[in-house]
Amino acid sequence: MNILILGGGNMGLTYAQSFLRSRIVPPANLSVLCRTYEKANLLSQTHEGRFFSDPQHCVPQADLLILSVKPQDSGRLFEQIRDFVQPGQVFISIMAGVRMETISKALKVDKVIRAMPNLPAQIGAGVTAFTSTDQVTRIELVMVQNLLNTTGKTLYVEREQMIDASTAISGSGPAYVYFFMNAMMEAAQQMGFSESEAELLVSQTFTGALDLYNQAGLSCENWIGKVASKGGTTEAALRVFRETALHEDIVAGANAALKRATELGS
Repeated sequence: MNILILGGGNMGLTYAQSFLRSRIVPPANLSVLCRTYEKANLLSQTHEGRFFSDPQHCVPQADLLILSVKPQDSGRLFEQIRDFVQPGQVFISIMAGVRMETISKALKVDKVIRAMPNLPAQIGAGVTAFTSTDQVTRIELVMVQNLLNTTGKTLYVEREQMIDASTAISGSGPAYVYFFMNAMMEAAQQMGFSESEAELLVSQTFTGALDLYNQAGLSCENWIGKVASKGGTTEAALRVFRETALHEDIVAGANAALKRATELGS
């Protein structure tokens, strides 16, 4: 199976490195299409695989093509490759908001998979929601899921609108976590800790809390109850969060991300 990644950016290279590291794809069967000859030449000197800048030299030979460019660049990419697309090729898109129907019409293809990975995929700890058109066979879906699993965990969803929802939750989610961590680090420094001390306290707190959550079958509310004793320090902080409607603001922010993902698709 020949795999072509269209786009040599962060996520495109993340997939390339994950596929090669897992030995699920040999270097000779992995290609990357870059925007310029200079970029292709540079990457060929530092990465395994084959790198191209001209679609006619790599698109027709591919069995599976991964569309890994920014959503706003999708139109240019479609124009660049449509004349070289072959019958039976399978396309995976990780472009936020771009509908499968849009891809099918633009490239005149029927086997389209839409996926939404997130940033931790770079270290094999990501989560990817994905769905597909009806023409994608079960064998092809299993093959694609095995590839996506090299970057973390996967979740197949039946309805395409759930990909937009996963964009708002898991796709954008790491930024929400970093936003909260940054606020806690700032508070720690205001209390007198150095920057490095604040980073250690906050990062290890998040890591430990998540490990506890994953190792036991308790809900977030259960864990909150174990930390927050009546009249204690944690309760004082939670009271402020509730008074300032922080919970509702987080939900509203995620819904704003969903709205934007939907807008990108239209």
